[in-house]
Order: sequence, then structure tokens, then C-alpha cells
Amino acid sequence: MMSVLIGRVFSGSAVECAANYRSGFKFISIGSGKMLSGLIQSSAAGQSDTITSSSSVMVSRDADVMSVYWYEGNEMGDLPVDFSIVWDGDFPIDKPSSMRALLYKCEAQRDSCGLCLKADSMFECGWCLADKKCLLKQHCPSPEHNWMHQGRRNVRCSHPRITKIRPLTGPKEGGTRVTIEGENLGLQVREITHVRVAGVRCNPAASEYISAERIVCDMEESLMSSPPGGPVELCIGDCSAEYRTQSSQTYSFVTPSFNRVRPEKGPVSGGTRLTISGRHLDAGSAVTVFLAQEECLFVRRTVREIVCVTPPSASGSGASSVKLFIDKAEVTSDTRYIYTEDPTISSEPKVRAKYGGVETTNVCTVVNDSVMTCLAPGIIYTKRQVPDCGVHPDEFGFILDHVSALLILNGTPFTYYPNPTFDPLGNAGILEGKNLIPPAPGNARLNYSVMIGETPCLLTVSESQLLCDSPDLTGEQRVMILVGGLEYSPGMLHIYSDSTLTLPAIIGIGAGGGVLLIAIIAVLIAYKRKTRDADRTLKRLQLQMDNLESRVALECKEAFAELQTDIQELTNDMDGVKIPFLEYRTYTMRVMFPGIEEHPVLKELDSPANVEKALRLFSQLLHNKMFLLTFIHTLEAQRSFSMRDRGNVASLLMAALQGRMEYATVVLKQLLADLIEKNLENRNHPKLLLRRAGIGLRNVVLAGRPVSLRPLSADVKVFWPLYRPLGMEKGPIDAITGEARYSLSEDKLIRQQIDYKQLVSVPMTLMCIPPEGEAGTEIPVKVLNCDTITQGRLTRIILQDEDVTTKIESDWKRLNTLAHYQVTDGSLVALVQKQVSAYNIANSFTFTRSLSRYESLLRTSSSPDSLRSRAPMITPDQETGTKLWHLVKNHEHADQREGDRGSKMVSEIYLTRLLATKGTLQKFVDDLFETVFSTAHRGSALPLAIKYMFDFLDEQADKRQITDPDVRHTWKSNCLPLRFWVNVIKNPQFVFDIHKNSITDACLSVVAQTFMDSCSTSEHRLGKDSPSNKLLYAKDIPNYKSWVERYYRDISKMPSISDQDMDAYLVEQSRLHGNEFNTLSALSELYFYINKYKEEILTALDRDGYCRKHKLRHKLEQAINLMSGSS
Repeated sequence: MMSVLIGRVFSGSAVECAANYRSGFKFISIGSGKMLSGLIQSSAAGQSDTITSSSSVMVSRDADVMSVYWYEGNEMGDLPVDFSIVWDGDFPIDKPSSMRALLYKCEAQRDSCGLCLKADSMFECGWCLADKKCLLKQHCPSPEHNWMHQGRRNVRCSHPRITKIRPLTGPKEGGTRVTIEGENLGLQVREITHVRVAGVRCNPAASEYISAERIVCDMEESLMSSPPGGPVELCIGDCSAEYRTQSSQTYSFVTPSFNRVRPEKGPVSGGTRLTISGRHLDAGSAVTVFLAQEECLFVRRTVREIVCVTPPSASGSGASSVKLFIDKAEVTSDTRYIYTEDPTISSEPKVRAKYGGVETTNVCTVVNDSVMTCLAPGIIYTKRQVPDCGVHPDEFGFILDHVSALLILNGTPFTYYPNPTFDPLGNAGILEGKNLIPPAPGNARLNYSVMIGETPCLLTVSESQLLCDSPDLTGEQRVMILVGGLEYSPGMLHIYSDSTLTLPAIIGIGAGGGVLLIAIIAVLIAYKRKTRDADRTLKRLQLQMDNLESRVALECKEAFAELQTDIQELTNDMDGVKIPFLEYRTYTMRVMFPGIEEHPVLKELDSPANVEKALRLFSQLLHNKMFLLTFIHTLEAQRSFSMRDRGNVASLLMAALQGRMEYATVVLKQLLADLIEKNLENRNHPKLLLRRAGIGLRNVVLAGRPVSLRPLSADVKVFWPLYRPLGMEKGPIDAITGEARYSLSEDKLIRQQIDYKQLVSVPMTLMCIPPEGEAGTEIPVKVLNCDTITQGRLTRIILQDEDVTTKIESDWKRLNTLAHYQVTDGSLVALVQKQVSAYNIANSFTFTRSLSRYESLLRTSSSPDSLRSRAPMITPDQETGTKLWHLVKNHEHADQREGDRGSKMVSEIYLTRLLATKGTLQKFVDDLFETVFSTAHRGSALPLAIKYMFDFLDEQADKRQITDPDVRHTWKSNCLPLRFWVNVIKNPQFVFDIHKNSITDACLSVVAQTFMDSCSTSEHRLGKDSPSNKLLYAKDIPNYKSWVERYYRDISKMPSISDQDMDAYLVEQSRLHGNEFNTLSALSELYFYINKYKEEILTALDRDGYCRKHKLRHKLEQAINLMSGSS
């Protein structure tokens, strides 16, 4: 007797086969054509032998033997194998066909809970919660708590996941059958309790359901006129967090339409392949096309077209309407398809012939509605020779779509005659053959074409010969005969010329030789003349080069002297100068609302009582963390919510929460944590995290700066010495182009030598006369004699940029300068009202027309806001065509005469002026960078917000196991230096009461670029072709980078800032500045976005469990009703 137990799985993915043997020696063999290996264990003796790559095992007599077998890989979940009994290793005793062993692995092909629990119950597999694997019960730790199996009641797999949905678009009318694929999607269809596609209910179809893997549901109609798209949401059993999921793909509602069909007409018998063109034609899950009342057989479709085969027309010829049904959406159009009477051709027609049971076809060409030409199809004649009288085909007709009436036209007298044959081409060049003219009644002839090479010849046909007039060719040419669909090549033809050179050829050669000789003589004469001109040009160039060398030497000498100039002059100019800091409110407004002078948040809100009540209710909602987070996330999800809207909402929120900065900080931390999590889920590189962000991040680094980073004003002081030299406008500045002699920017550098004189030996005195005639104050002003009147405004008489004394050369008009009026040092000048004269009325584009009625050269007693570089650009006079210039002519006009080139130099020689400017400003730049990136050399203590923010970023990186130091470095740089300091450097008017001109802006952009490069972790490889603004500070950037790294390292070593200390600091700041803005005005501005995205925000509040529990939607609706006056 022998009993075998099959189906118990070991942890090694093996099958235990136990057998009891009464007597004798027995052998057990298991094989399936696959490699097997096993372990034999003797339960009596406790011994074991290992067998590899073996299919038979010997077992000792009268012993209980346990044999274990397994198979490799996880490609198959179960594997049936043969079972046999073998004696003495090679003598088979029995191999019962009905007995097979089944090897299986619970883990194989069952990597999710759902797939594990739907396995065959005979395997006894279950899902181990501890290991998150499909295992046997004995292999799962604490199986009474951790092992899920089919035998348990109400067993459900948690954490469902959607991997794919299709289709991704459909009509809002519903009826779309959506297929949802994923993992752990329930074990039975009744577990699917909640399915919504883009917020619309979708009813599961039980017949299409695949346990744990696929859900197919039919969508209901959307009740919104323009429903937004969205993800698929579903719940297994209940909608708690662990049994609820949402797809990463989104489903969109579209409106299919079509506007064209092609071809536009076809036969009433149908069969025409019709293409319908339009938009969104691939939407939904099913499509049906109707022509009138008949269905068009569907073939395929894409987003732009649908292809179907037309049915026979039930109403005969005429126009038929075209109608589409995409799921439950009916799509109509004014487009019509026209049925025409047979045999109107809508697709390519063919001619057919059938002989001896074999059918052949050939193509036809439609000439017009009543005529077409066809190439006759050949027939296969199986007998030895075609009779001379010809043969008739069994069937002859035409293939025109589904027109059956023309398939067989046996009444036509179409006859096939023997093919013509040709003999090889002989030396005589005569084409001979047989059957050249068929013996048909009448004068029937075949259409022969004879090609000699690529040229046809004039042909004469007889019964046995083809006579061809040879074309005007010579040499060896191939002969080709074309007749019907046949081609013959009888051989090659040699054609020889009749004579040598003819008289015209001889005359032509003589004339050509004479012309060539004359041309040679003319070339020699021209060469002699050019040589003399070249000698004169060379001497002139030598003189120009000598002049150029002397000017280059002078420029280099001046540049060397400027490089050695000490900065003492600039330092003396700044002694006693007070830094014009802006007050807190102005500073904050310029940061949060740049470019808006009178913002509503600065004014009291004059509103009815119901509006004020609604805004206070709205304020209470904003102080609810979940409402505020939902509000922000909903706005960021809207496509129409622009970057300008993001910045405006961020600033308005900070203005509304100015009195609760500690609460705003908690919300901002949550938004930043959510942003980091979302970035990692989308598998974006962590370095890109803080470069593009939504409302929350902008609040952290922008709107939060006015309060939290206000202590940095002590560091901003070190920026003032850098701005002052740039704002003092040393050297000439062109009033038209804005270019200057001293600049850090190559784009704003004057690349010419300008002769000028600084009128400073006796300080010039400016008497400011107010409009009322009150006594003014004399203020010394330094000017250059090359300055225009607008830049200097110096008058004894009325001086203007343009008047009757203005010099005009050719079509260029130069602006009047102080040197033009011969103004000397110590002259007394005064400001007067803008003069109106007949001249400047005629020249209405006067240079000063965009300036105010009274222009002051001095905004404060210590910070003159010079007009020298902020004058408006001047356009050419449309009537006279003259163009204005000041110091240099516009680069676009290259109208210099040939003789003027000697006065020009290579413009790149003036790039040394960039080094001169850099050398002058080097100390100020170094002081700025060292103060910003230092915790020791500072004018004040490090603000708590910086340490708190950096620790928060490090905490988020540790939480998500981000160990790359470059990522942390980039996060911190994007939060503070690149967001705050770069903005301050490029926009000093945000913190100082100053006006920034164009040349200062260009120079500060170079400093800002150097600042950004210093904060970057990537290497900058520069070469000779690199831009000058990067080459200028290339050697300084490595040193600056080391300061940045030291700065971040020192901050990380500082004691941590507790949440209590930070909250106390923020509460104090809220107390100091809580009344700077009108909260109701800020809330009124924010309510605009509530009103604009009302439906989306209400829907989002309805979806969130917390918001539903606390009835936040109801409270918001109350505020909306109060605002509208309906409550």
C-alpha cells in the first residue's frame, strides 16, 4: 500500500510528498521536462542527502521517507508534474496517468493582497500583514493576527491602488463605460461601494468585474454645464482612508464635434470607406454612426476622425444627414453625405476578367462622371498556343464599390489575341517579330512605344516589322519595346556619327578662341589697374593703423591708470550720507504689491453691515487650518489661476493674517511639507523643489519676509556703499542709449573715446526756485560739460536740449550739451518752468516731454537723483527723417563713410573699462558678500526666522531620507539668498527711498548674477566665448562659494529655535505690525477668488471629511449669501 499527500507548501516554495512503504525497495520519480532539485529527509534516522539536477530518488526499505521538491523562478504560480515509480534506478514499475503532483508557490504571481486571496482555496494561501507577502499560515509570524485568508468572514484588502483608467475622455451626457485597473480592488463586486469619475457617479458592471484587478462601470450624466475634469475615486467597503484611493490619471469631459466628411458622395449600394473629421472623436467607450436612419459600419477612430463603411441607401440617391452617438451623447452637424446613382464612383474602380477559373484585375482612371479608361487585365492561357482568332473571357466586368450589376458584362465582345513576339536585334538594327498586328475585324492596332536609351523614336508598324527613325544619339543605347502591359528588350543598338567636325563647329571653335584671347588681355589690364589701387590702399591703411595704434596705446594707458585709482574719492563722497531706508509699511507694500502705490489694503473699507459681517465670517474660516489649506490647494489646481493670481493671493493672505503670524507660520510649514511630498511622489528631482512653487511657498519666501526678515536691515546697510557708487553716475552717460563709460555690463558700455571735462574745480551752484517765487536754497551740483540740458538744466538764458542752435549733420541731430552753450565752472543756474515756444511746439517730441512739470535734481540733500541717465528715448522725426544722438550714434545705423574708418577702433578694446569699474567696486562687493554669508561679521544677530527655516528644511530632508548635501544646499539657497537678497540687489528701491536708473540696473544685474552663481552647487566652466558678466567675477566666485558653504554650516551648528520661541517672536511682531493693513480690505480682495472659484471650492470642502464634519461648506455658503445680500 502507498498513500501520497500532495499540495502542502514549504517556505522554500516546495511541495512535500510523503509516502509509507510496507516492503521492498521502491523509487519515486517526479518529472516535467523542467529542472528539479530536492532534499531527501529520513524521519527515522534523522539523516539527509542533497540531490541537485535529479529526477529520481532512492528510498531505504521499511522507512518513512519525506522528499521535498521545488522549481526555480516566480514566473508560474503552480506547476503540474508527472508521478512515477521506478525500481533500481532505471526499471519503471508504474506511471499512473491520472496521478500528477502539483508544485506551487504562494508568492509567485501574487504580489498583492487581492491576488493572494483570490487564489485557489486548495493552496491554503493567505496574506501576511507583517511581511506584506502571500504565504502559508505557518510561515507568517503571529498568524492569528497577521494572516488573512478566504475562510475569514468579511475579509477585505486595504490600500487599493488604481494603475490605469480608460478612456480618459468622454461626454458629459454619460453612458461611458470606464475600465479601472489596479490592485486590491475588492474580492467581490458588492464590495465596490463608491465609484466616482471626475466627481460623477459611475455604476459598476458586475459582468465585467475581475476580482481584485479590474472594475468596469457605467457613468451617469453630469449635472454641471461645464464639468471640470478630475481623478477617479473609489472605496472598498467603506470610505475610510485605508480603503479609499484616487487615480493619478485624470478624466476629462469633452464635447465631440465634426465638420467634414470625405468623400462627400458615394454610390447608393454603399461600401464606401467614409472618413468623418472633427474634434474629440475618440472620447467615450462606444460610438455609432448613422447616415439618415441606417448605421454606418464602424472601422476605427482617432481623436481627429472616425472611419466607417457606408450602408446601402434605403431612400435612394440624395443627401443624407450624418449623426454620431458617442455613448449617450448625440452629435449632429450641418454636414451631409450624398448618395449618387450607381455606378457613380467614389473609390478607385477596377476592371476584371475571369478565364479558366482564374480572376485577374487591373486599374481604371476616371476621366469624368461618364468616362473612364482602364488597362485590360491579362488572362492565364494554359494550353500550348492561343488561336489566331483569339479567345473570349468567361467573365468580364468592373469592380465599383458594392455595385454588383457591373461585375459581369458577358455581352461585351472583348477578345484576347496572342501576344506579339520579337526576334533578337541584329546588326542591321531592324525590329522583327510575329503577331505585331492582331487579326481583329476593322483596323485594330496595338499601341507600340520604342525607347532608344531614354528617347522615344518615330515608329511605323507592319505585320512583321517595326521601323523606327533613330533619334539624334551616338554610342551604345539599349532598345526597349512597350506594348500594353508588356516590355521587351531585344538588345543593344550602336549608333555612330556620320562625320567629324562640321563647318559651323569649326567657325564656333575659332570665335571662341578669339573671345578667350580678348578676355585674357582684359584680365591683365584689370589686374594692373587693381595692383596700383591696392598699393594706394595699403599706404592709406598703414597711416590708419599707425593712428589706431596710438589711440589704443592711449586707451590702455587710461585704463591702467583707472585700475590703479583708489576708492578714496568714492568713500569721501559717501561720508555723512544717511541711508534713506523706507518705513515698514512702504517696504512691505513694495515687496508684496510691487508697482501698486495705493492698494485697497491701506484704506478703510466702506461697506454695508451685511458685507462686513460676511467678511468677518470669512475671516473666521481663514483661521481654520483645514479650510485655509483646502482653499489654497483648490486655487492652485485651477488652470486659469495664473502666477500673478498666486502672488496676489499670497500677499493678501499675509496681509489678512498679519495679526496672527504664528498661525500663518504653521500653515506655511504644512504647505511646504505637502509640496515636498508631492514633488517626491511625482519623482521630480529634489533640487527643482523650490524653484517653482505655489501659493504656500511664495508665502514662505516672499510674503513672510517683511516681518520675519526685517532684522536683516542691518545687513542691508552694507549694500548701500555698493549702490551709491553705481547711482552717482561717474563719467559720461549717453542720454539716448543709456550707455556709460563706467559700467559692469557689457551691454551698457560706451565703446568709444569721449572727450569730456568734469566741472568741479569751482562747484556749480543750483538755485531751486519754487513756483510761488519763494526763496530757494543753493545746492552744489557736479556735472560734465558733455551732459545734455535735461541732464544738467543749467541756464542764464533758457537752455533746451533742442532749439534753433541745435547742430544737424546729414540726417543726424545732436542734443545740446553744456559745452555747446559754453557753460563754465561756477556758473549760477536755476530751475524754471518748462518753456513753450514756436520751436518746441513744432518739435513735439521734445526730449523732456515725459518728465514732470517741475524736475528736481535732488530728491534728498544727500542722495541726488540725477536725470542724466533716465531721460526717455527719442524716436526719429517722422517728417524730416532726422535721428537724434548724444555721445554715440545708434549701433543700428552703420552709415560711416569709407574715409571715417580710420577714426574707429575695435570696440572690444574698451572692455578693460569693465575691469576698471569692477576694481573700483571690488571692496564694496566683497563687504556685501562677506556680511550676507557670515554669522560672525554681522551688524546684528541672525534673525530667528532664518535658523528656524533652515532647521525645518533639514528636518524635512531627514524625514524623507534625502542625504545629498547639494539638495539641502539648493533648498536653502532658493529660500533665502536667491529669493530675498537677489531681489534686494536687483531692486534697491524696495528698501531704499531712491530711483534706479538704467545703467545702475545693468550693473546690479551683474552683481546679482554673481550672487546666484555663488549659491549654485554646479561647476561653471567658462571659456573665451562665455559672456562678460560671468567672466568678470569668475575668479572670485570660488571664494564666494566657500563663504556660502561656511554660512550654511555655521547656521546648522547654532542652537535650535524651539517652536515656543518662534511663536513668541512672531506674536511680538504681530503686535507691532498687526495694524499696518486694513484686514477687512484684504479679506474683500480675497473674496474675489472665492466668488470666481465658488463651485470648485465648495466641491472641495464637500469632499474633505474634516470639512464635512465641521460644516465648513455651510459656513462659507452663509458668507456668500451675506455678500450677495440674499440672507
